[in-house]
Amino acid sequence: MSESDQTNRAGVAPVEVASPAATDEETTVTEEGSELERSIGLVGGLSVGVGTMIGAGIFVFPGIAAGQAGPAAAGSFAIGAVVALLVALPASELATAMPKSGGGYYFVSRALGALPGAVVGISVWLGLVFATAFYLVGFGNYAAAVLAEAGVALGGANVVLPLALVFGVFLTGLNLFGTENAATLQNYVVGLLLTILVVFLGYGGLDALGIVGQPSAPESFVPFGPMPVFTTAALVFTSYLGFAQVATVAGDIKDPGRNLPLAMVGSVLIVGVLYVVTIFVATSAFGSERLSTFGETAMVEVARSFLGGPGAILILVAGLLATISSANASILSTSRAVFAVSKDAIIPRYASRMNLKYGTPHVALAMAGGPVLALVAFGEVEVLAEVASFLHLVMYGLICVALLVIRRDDPDWYDPDFRVPAAPLVAGLGALASFAMLGFMQRESQIIGAAIMVAAGVWYKYYASDVALKGVFR
Repeated sequence: MSESDQTNRAGVAPVEVASPAATDEETTVTEEGSELERSIGLVGGLSVGVGTMIGAGIFVFPGIAAGQAGPAAAGSFAIGAVVALLVALPASELATAMPKSGGGYYFVSRALGALPGAVVGISVWLGLVFATAFYLVGFGNYAAAVLAEAGVALGGANVVLPLALVFGVFLTGLNLFGTENAATLQNYVVGLLLTILVVFLGYGGLDALGIVGQPSAPESFVPFGPMPVFTTAALVFTSYLGFAQVATVAGDIKDPGRNLPLAMVGSVLIVGVLYVVTIFVATSAFGSERLSTFGETAMVEVARSFLGGPGAILILVAGLLATISSANASILSTSRAVFAVSKDAIIPRYASRMNLKYGTPHVALAMAGGPVLALVAFGEVEVLAEVASFLHLVMYGLICVALLVIRRDDPDWYDPDFRVPAAPLVAGLGALASFAMLGFMQRESQIIGAAIMVAAGVWYKYYASDVALKGVFR
């Protein structure tokens, strides 16, 4: 193919590309809009990871998990944390060697080649769109529930989607007018959320131990045997799918060699402890059998049993904050995924254009926020949320494979600041665990997720397989 053909097909002329590991400590926006400014520190990185993950594990799953595994559901969440760490460690090593926007896409494309990279990049972009829409609808539900609990009637269920749409526009605009704005909101929201949860779980722990309130009735820790502990772990693992968003925004992280591993591993550990303590408190308050009857509102009832109506409002506010942090972090991550695949011309390169005034990828943000708002208006996002989990698990498995391949090939440019101990074992177990989790998902989600990956592969073959930046791939 001639150079002119390449230019016409990809929309740009061929350019020289630095090695994947090349990065400045404080990258600034150029006239070509090629890089992002590093404006997120360690606290911001932790806020992205923790803020994305805190959600279903505390506000949806406790009643459901307790009904399946009893108090041993705490062990299910601990297993989920271990599996997440098996992926977070390889992702941390790759991120310190390639601290670029795109995270999993960038790692997979540089280690396994353009086609797997394109499939992961496009799939994760769409997966994050689905997840963000789910979070925004959750925000609408929690906002309506808080108002209803406080005695303010604004139309009940009819107000959920308008609230979700308005807040989606607000978050997209906030990200557009500067990454520091979005990071500041994330830090404050996650800080307040963690404060509420620590106070609530601290009181609940004292109650469970009989130091305050009434001692809880004794209950068998594993009432249904060991197997439900593992099947429940597969169910609740979706609660840990947020830590990789830290790698997706790696191009915005200051001092990536230090902050990326601390943010990814630290966020998994923080959230894992909170999840385990939540199950302990919840099953101690009611017993697993009664707790399971509350379903997805179990934690609201636990809070109500401790502190009455104010307690219910407190936990609903915490749920509201969790959806805000998840949606904000996901919009930021989605735009960076779009930015990364666009820079490699997997999709048209105009999507990586930068707003020089605010230092943000405004086209990528539109390609993140626009589809999200369309899905929110549609309203049916539950299945798409599990599809997002499916696509993330595929990416996680391939990240682990990417580490194994790149360690084997040992390219000259590969010089990570953090190296995984026993890397073949850790990455191998991470890949097996990630791919195994796919088998526990609903058939509908598996079919839709696989269809999206096939469509991404077809897009690559007929649009991007001969793009101008093909030389950056392995």
